[in-house]
Amino acid sequence: MKVANILLLESNEDFVSELNSLISKKQEFNVCGVSNDGNTAIEFIKQYKPEAIVMNLVLSGLDGFGVLDYIKNNAINCSVIVLSNFSDDRLINSCIARGAKYYFVKPVSVQSIYDRLHDLLDNRTEYRVALDVREKRRVASIDEKISNIFISIGIPPHIKGYAYLREGIKIVIENPMIINNITKELYPEIGKKFNTSASKVERAIRHAIEVAWNRGRVDAINAIFGVRAYLGNEKPTNSEFIALVADKLILEELL
Repeated sequence: MKVANILLLESNEDFVSELNSLISKKQEFNVCGVSNDGNTAIEFIKQYKPEAIVMNLVLSGLDGFGVLDYIKNNAINCSVIVLSNFSDDRLINSCIARGAKYYFVKPVSVQSIYDRLHDLLDNRTEYRVALDVREKRRVASIDEKISNIFISIGIPPHIKGYAYLREGIKIVIENPMIINNITKELYPEIGKKFNTSASKVERAIRHAIEVAWNRGRVDAINAIFGVRAYLGNEKPTNSEFIALVADKLILEELL
């Protein structure tokens, strides 16, 4: 039987000691590292290639989101269980979008965490296949919903801003906090994908929004968002429009 390496990232010494003790008693698991520092976690991941990580979001140095981003960006095959003191929907959604398999709000028993580890690793092949199928369906569904919104409000698919806007909305759905750094992070990320500059992305998105508003479909726009957000020639900024659509789709996923 193959032994699975488990990495524990937690600052509460009593809790992590109890969890370590329980996991270490099981022959199928090996605790390959324990730390409360995100940068150390990255080194452990490189060295031991753990199959699962139990991680608190609050870590020294690099935080839990940074560790999740490292795992996702480097396509590391590792199941992550997140622990947190907060039950905020945005935090939960952001962790799941970054690849976390479970999100536990403390207090939580170490037995519950072990049970979920066992579920993940005992059925990891079937689980990953099911997850891949579900993720592909999710992405296709989001693409379709964005396209339907654009059609309804009058953004034509042939203009560059259409593709840039769609990509921007999808990025914000996966990482809502990036909307606060639209110029320095979001535009460059879109530009990198389409091999263009951030300034051209910004202008093309602004043009796409202006096209929709110039077509006079303000009523259709307000109907989509469920509120009377705009009147007459009043137009949203790029960040406002992207955030509105992304928030709408995030809420629909949570319902």
